[in-house]
Amino acid sequence: MAKINRGRYTAKMEQGYAVLIIGMRVNKLWAIPSCLPVFTAMGRMIRELYTNKEWGFLSAEFMFTTRGATVIQYWRSFEDMERYAREGGIHLKAWREFNQLSRKTDAVGVYHESYLIEPGQYENVYVNMPSTGLGKVGNLFSADHHPAARDRLKYNEKHEE
Repeated sequence: MAKINRGRYTAKMEQGYAVLIIGMRVNKLWAIPSCLPVFTAMGRMIRELYTNKEWGFLSAEFMFTTRGATVIQYWRSFEDMERYAREGGIHLKAWREFNQLSRKTDAVGVYHESYLIEPGQYENVYVNMPSTGLGKVGNLFSADHHPAARDRLKYNEKHEE
C-alpha cells in the first residue's frame, strides 16, 4: 500500500510541463474482445515509458470508467510527448494497429487531450493522499498557508524562478 502523506500538501514544478489525457471507450459491449488489444497496448506503453525516463515521460495515473479507461500522463515537455508519439517504440505500432481496427469497426473509440502548462499557471492540493498526479513528479510541500485554490495559484505565480 502506498505511503499516505498526512495533512495538506501542494506540488510545484520548477519549469513548465505537458499533460496528456488519453482514454479508450468500449462503444459496443458485445465487442469487448476486439477492444483488448487497445487496452493492453496502453499498459505496455506505460511500462516502456517508465523504463525510458530519458524520453521525457514523468508519471501516469490510470482511471477506469464504466466503459473504458483513462490515463493522465505528465511529460517534461510537449516536444518530448510528440517525439514519443511519432517515433517511440511501442506507440507507433499500436497507433497503426488502432487505425486499422477503427476502419473496420466502431466498437472501441479513443481520445486524447494535450495541455501545455506554463510555470505558475496551475494549482493543486492533496489531503491525506499518497503522492499522486503532479504530486509524484513535482516538489511536494505543506499547503497549510495556502488553503484556497486561488491562494495556491497566486503563490505559484509569484514564486517562479
